[in-house]
Amino acid sequence: RWVTRIGLRFPQGTTCLEGGSFLLNFVGCARCGRRDFVLLGNRAAGLHGDDEIITYDHLCKNCHHLIARHEYTFSVVDDYQEYTMLCLLCGRAEDSVSILPDDPRQMTPLF
Repeated sequence: RWVTRIGLRFPQGTTCLEGGSFLLNFVGCARCGRRDFVLLGNRAAGLHGDDEIITYDHLCKNCHHLIARHEYTFSVVDDYQEYTMLCLLCGRAEDSVSILPDDPRQMTPLF
């Protein structure tokens, strides 16, 4: 069983991290109480169908307590690159980027 101290969610918008930590939400380690940099451990990357999935653990730098588990996914759907992130520390986010030079969603109608 693990417990962590996460503060109020700082809005990260559509930022999806495939590595690293969103430290603005981190109050401190539930075990040692310190607020310091966070280590990444148990990183794994693989494919699930056409989706690329990266998972890793956020660990306390001082006592190696498990703070949160992080999952990042990447896929291509039609003409868009789709990104998602789900993590107790970093939050939940989604992003979609056109692979075309001009994103059809950003174009204004001519009529």
